[in-house]
Amino acid sequence: MGKITGFLEYPRQVETAEVPVQRVKHWREFTQQLTDEQAKIQGARCMDCGTPFCHHGCPVNNIIPDFNDLVYRQDWKHAIEVLHSTNNFPEFTGRICPAPCEAACTLNINSDAVGIKSIEHKIIDKAWEEGWVTPQPAAVRTGWKVAVVGSGPAGLAAAQQLARVGHAVTVFEKNDRVGGLLRYGIPDFKLEKSHIDRRVKQMSAEGVQFRTSVFVGAAADAARYGKVEAVTPEQLQAEFDAVIIAGGSETPRDLPVPGRELKGVHFAMDFLPQQNKVVAGDRLKHQMLATARKVVVIGGGDTGSDCVGTSNRQGAISVTQFELLPQPPAQENKPLVWPYWPLRLRTSTSHEEGCQRDWSVATKRFNDDGKGNVKSLTGVRLEWKDGKMGEVAGSEFEIAADLVLLAMGFVSPVQAVLDAFGVDKDARGNAKASTDGAASYRTSVDKVFAAGDMRRGQSLVVWAIREGRQCAHAVDEFLMGVSTLPR
Repeated sequence: MGKITGFLEYPRQVETAEVPVQRVKHWREFTQQLTDEQAKIQGARCMDCGTPFCHHGCPVNNIIPDFNDLVYRQDWKHAIEVLHSTNNFPEFTGRICPAPCEAACTLNINSDAVGIKSIEHKIIDKAWEEGWVTPQPAAVRTGWKVAVVGSGPAGLAAAQQLARVGHAVTVFEKNDRVGGLLRYGIPDFKLEKSHIDRRVKQMSAEGVQFRTSVFVGAAADAARYGKVEAVTPEQLQAEFDAVIIAGGSETPRDLPVPGRELKGVHFAMDFLPQQNKVVAGDRLKHQMLATARKVVVIGGGDTGSDCVGTSNRQGAISVTQFELLPQPPAQENKPLVWPYWPLRLRTSTSHEEGCQRDWSVATKRFNDDGKGNVKSLTGVRLEWKDGKMGEVAGSEFEIAADLVLLAMGFVSPVQAVLDAFGVDKDARGNAKASTDGAASYRTSVDKVFAAGDMRRGQSLVVWAIREGRQCAHAVDEFLMGVSTLPR
């Protein structure tokens, strides 16, 4: 424990951010990491609980009290060793994880939680600056070959773990760059892609091979992704001793109301990746832009927030965000919900940059301008009665909108991939694979494993990393009979 009375003496310190009026002018990250001294004080607030509930909240089981104490003592090199022992990519989670560990912090019962996420951010950034993050190639090669389909956080975590114990790993990615939804989905102002690039460089030095612009599945399905090479599951199963399917949950939830076919009504994941590509230097002939448009975002989650931030940077006239559910309370009842993730009103940095938010709103239809373009949205207010949601009589309204972005979550992974492999699916359309017992992460098809969104459905980056690590353990055990990899 860093300082016995630290949690009584020091308030929580948050990372500072560039002011909204300035940061909307660029696509770079705008949050400043803590100084060494600020991180030390934040680490001193950790109570070193007898039962650290932050472990319960963290999907990758970060050893949080230990690295908090090491930061308090300014032993940064040991801090990154502890952090890396459970998390392959803390630079991702330290930036975009919602920090369920902080919700579970014992100090959060009646005070402000320890700033665990900001400490994690500081540890990994300092480690990169000091040159402590280096390749860890295996001393001995096993001779086994593993294919990983998908280069998001689950696929990357699995690939790195397996390469480090000596397996020959090849990662297949349908996009032109590695990273999955980290690359094409999360805006650069939240996660600059240089963080992905240096991990790819590290993993390449560890022996991982990356094959981009390759779709694993039927050739007919590959055509929808442009100029990509098609590789069949049968080819992978013949060439590799084990296959992990670890793609993201990419099938968006649609909104089948009148006018859905109008021009200007798009899925968020058709809109966001285009800007990622432009920031990366690509030239797009017909980029979907919010510039000088009245934008309505339907969906109140993280993807909707990303649409808000991107629209403001592109120069939208106005941005409005609708949520189907009622407005959450500004503050949760901590004694009631702790240590679980609380339902409360969350205002993201994108919302701070300019957005009109409204709750308990359903979309009735999109209205035509007479030329096939959306010109407005007709909505209605909702209320809960007897446990059911219903429309409020006479509450219909119309709002001008010439760009509507649907950000209502995702229903399943790409079905064409699962169908091509022929794996059994669960009721939600995910690859069916248990996480328990000797056959953990194995699908119904021999030698084929599933992890991340492909197995559990839409989830967080930190859950994807956990599943990738655990799946790597299962694959290593499958190939070697026993595994030394941590779970």
